[in-house]
Amino acid sequence: MYFRLIKSPTEGTKRALIKRMGIEGKEVIENVDAIGLAQGKLIDMIYAIDIAEKAAGVVVEDIKGVCPQHMTSIAILGDTSSVQAAIEEIKLNMKEGLGL
Repeated sequence: MYFRLIKSPTEGTKRALIKRMGIEGKEVIENVDAIGLAQGKLIDMIYAIDIAEKAAGVVVEDIKGVCPQHMTSIAILGDTSSVQAAIEEIKLNMKEGLGL
């Protein structure tokens, strides 16, 4: 899996993500301090969503790619410390292989 953390995302970054998340993501993304991005296999993305939402006070949205029925990226939305904690928890769980 690949991860990126965007602190204080710009309006342009938010607009680009809203286009990929759909209109339902617009309300969620407007007031976030940070956006965590994760990319990987579908099975890992579903597992990562569950880990992130259980680990920290974040909201996770799928990011539609070229082929909308295939989710390979997610956006982890919230305050900076919560997004960082969620990403670290995903990494830890993936490393330990708890999803196997």
